[in-house]
Amino acid sequence: MANGGFLAPRTLNETHHRAALNIFMLIVLAHWAEHLTQAVQIWGLGWPRPEARGVLGIPFPALISSEWLHYGYAIVMLAGLWLLRDGFTGAARTWWMIAFWIQAWHHVEHFLLLVQAQLGQPFFGQAVPTSLAQLIFPRVELHLFYNTVVFIPMVIAVYLHMRPSAAEASRMECSCRPDRADRPLASAGAR
Repeated sequence: MANGGFLAPRTLNETHHRAALNIFMLIVLAHWAEHLTQAVQIWGLGWPRPEARGVLGIPFPALISSEWLHYGYAIVMLAGLWLLRDGFTGAARTWWMIAFWIQAWHHVEHFLLLVQAQLGQPFFGQAVPTSLAQLIFPRVELHLFYNTVVFIPMVIAVYLHMRPSAAEASRMECSCRPDRADRPLASAGAR
């Protein structure tokens, strides 16, 4: 591909922005499903917290305690928000970047947890790896909060991006632009 492939910034944020955004949002929604399932298990079904492991944690219990898995998702989120940012314009970009900066902090929290797990040495005088905000809030509630405060501006950004004003649509260069949305992705780049 002459323009550098699917992950090249121009390709990703122009020709394949709609497809990349759809894939990214599916990953985000799958992660939400895990957290919401865990919340239902705890508060709806009354399961003890150690047994409330979401969907994948039931057959694979080690997943729930893997700091690498949690950190990996935090990185995927941060990378997705960063890589897809240039496809957004105007107010949609502002909301997208709000989600990015909140996720950047969430990533720092997961990095602290990962470092503690790898060192085998919890910080802050705790018995288990603990993030800064976790000193105040329980982990399940904290992660529901973080996911919510990242997700809300993302949804606002996507909504504004997919339903731009005429002026905003004229500044869009991506495959999400209303006059390009119905064309196949392969022809969207051939202008």
